[in-house]
Amino acid sequence: MKLNAAQQQAVEAVSGPCLVLAGAGSGKTRVITAKIDYLISVQHLDPARICAVTFTNKAAAEMSERVADLVGKECAKQIRISTFHSLGLDILKREHRCLGLGRNFSLFNESDSRKIVGDILREELPTLLTAGSEYADIDSFTQKIAAFKSQLLKPDEIADAKLAEVYARYETYLHSCNALDFEDLIFKTTLLLSENQEVAKRWLPWFQYVLVDEYQDTNDTQYSLLKLLTSVCQRFTVVGDDDQSIYAWRGASPQNIEKLAEDYPDLVVIKLEENYRCTQHILNCANQLISHNSHLYNKTLYTKQAEGAKIGVWECSDEQDECRMVVADIMAKHQQRHNAYSDYAVLYRSNAQSRNFEREFHAARIPIKISGGTSFFELQEVKDMLAWSRVICNPHDNVALLRIINVPRRGIGTELLNLLSESSKLTGQSLYATALDKSVVASLTSTQKSSLGEFLRLVVQLRKMLVDYKDRELARDLIGLIGYERYLIASQPNKPELKNAKLNNARVFMSWIEDLIEGKKDGLELSFEEAVEKLYLREFLERQNKQGETDAVQLLTLHAAKGLEFPYVYLVGVEEDLLPHRNSQQSPQGEAEERRLCYVGITRAQQELNLSWCKKRGIGERQKDSRKSRFLNELPEADLELHRTDEPLSAEQQQSAQDSMAMLRDFLSEQLERTRHHAE
Repeated sequence: MKLNAAQQQAVEAVSGPCLVLAGAGSGKTRVITAKIDYLISVQHLDPARICAVTFTNKAAAEMSERVADLVGKECAKQIRISTFHSLGLDILKREHRCLGLGRNFSLFNESDSRKIVGDILREELPTLLTAGSEYADIDSFTQKIAAFKSQLLKPDEIADAKLAEVYARYETYLHSCNALDFEDLIFKTTLLLSENQEVAKRWLPWFQYVLVDEYQDTNDTQYSLLKLLTSVCQRFTVVGDDDQSIYAWRGASPQNIEKLAEDYPDLVVIKLEENYRCTQHILNCANQLISHNSHLYNKTLYTKQAEGAKIGVWECSDEQDECRMVVADIMAKHQQRHNAYSDYAVLYRSNAQSRNFEREFHAARIPIKISGGTSFFELQEVKDMLAWSRVICNPHDNVALLRIINVPRRGIGTELLNLLSESSKLTGQSLYATALDKSVVASLTSTQKSSLGEFLRLVVQLRKMLVDYKDRELARDLIGLIGYERYLIASQPNKPELKNAKLNNARVFMSWIEDLIEGKKDGLELSFEEAVEKLYLREFLERQNKQGETDAVQLLTLHAAKGLEFPYVYLVGVEEDLLPHRNSQQSPQGEAEERRLCYVGITRAQQELNLSWCKKRGIGERQKDSRKSRFLNELPEADLELHRTDEPLSAEQQQSAQDSMAMLRDFLSEQLERTRHHAE
């Protein structure tokens, strides 16, 4: 694709500081790679003296590939294309002595940092911990230290004496371990280049041109590092979009665009406003929404594409109704258009919103891929309940039994498990049969016999419920019968909110089994064994799907969706307290960032966009009234098409629904036949 006039101007602006305001879908990556090519082929810069930085390893790898296509692989290898953190790590490895570190210093991750802070607070400063809130206090101190580093603040610059003391001891601990944490990769690099003249002389004149992608995501320390790296050459290009700055929670500051204008009076500003992704109706909504935020530089996206379909706005009764609407619409359109499932994306503000969609998509046998969150079947508590259910149905299932033989904990240790495993191998029996073998039991200690006997009695008790046709009671009461809630409390003694979340997930899973037993989904009542087998097949298919490139509907958070695009997008839960999120009310800039997040979601859509909100939202009887988001009221009415899920279906919609059900029946028959064939 040939560069448009604004893109060409951005490529050729190389004499000084340059800000490229690149709207969504305006081809910013193409501009960056074309500019690197221009610097080498036209400006004749040494490739090794060019530095391009971005925020993720994936983005850096993609940029490297594109540059290699333009300048050749050998030339591209000389260009420094990396993340901010990788650049900092490279500098620190070469200058480790200046920090008093050994050559092979360690790099601590967030979990390591939290443990160090916890040890300091518990062992050295216990008075700073609040009884009953230890974990919350440790998390708070850890996060604040990371925030100080992102603001380029040292311990002696912190006004709060308690925070300063913990921060100082944390730094001492790191140094004694010959280690740095993740934030240090930019924090220490910036301090080193600004405070050590010898290091500055070695590095700062080296870069003749610097490029920064996703500039709106930079924090204070990254901005300071950029100023240092360009302090000698004064030639750089930053590319970003203040309307897509959605990472304030990790220190990103869209105000860095304003700082740039203040610090560089000769800054050249170029706007990329032609959008190559979206239809006009979608852009009209995006432009109108984001106009409610304040801007230093105003821009309006436009496209040469057709108007396209109007944006659907769906009023749903509750989240189950919302899920059914989305799944039914995708099923019907997929059948009509014969396109890929991967053309469809469901976007949401919070990971918890994905649970009902997972269930509905699984019920419809539509493959899904979840990004920016964890699949429901991957949750520890869901795996535990599925494994317990499988053991009840088939105690000779070794994999499931090994998972839950000590969940909840009952003192079955590694020694006992090894003994059962070795005996099982010798006899060819299952672990369960081995545990019942009198000769094996005779070799156990009294403690081992007691622990193993407790487990076996529980399994027998639960299996008897199946014999007595108490399937529904088993599904309803299993969590209590195995003592799983007590287990979660013991596992998370100081995190009641985490215990509650895990317990709720376990209850949701067991409610799925209960619904299948009662025939609530399709009127077909199943036994406990049949319900478990059906859910296990779903979990198995989901794991199989993840092993290769699978055609699947994409489920992802709005944060995870940034940088992606899809032909058909469903942005769900556009309600007050979800989008904008209730937590945004605690920050003066919270609403503006939530509006940017909504803008990001809207501009992921290429051809069609549907927005939905629920009049009620919650779990079971705890549903609460919801209100549609203020952001929906900010969209231009002329570009919207309003729907209610309780509207009667048109003749065309009824026929589409019938066709979809016929397709689903055919698909299920095919899957059952494949399953039988596989079993044989």
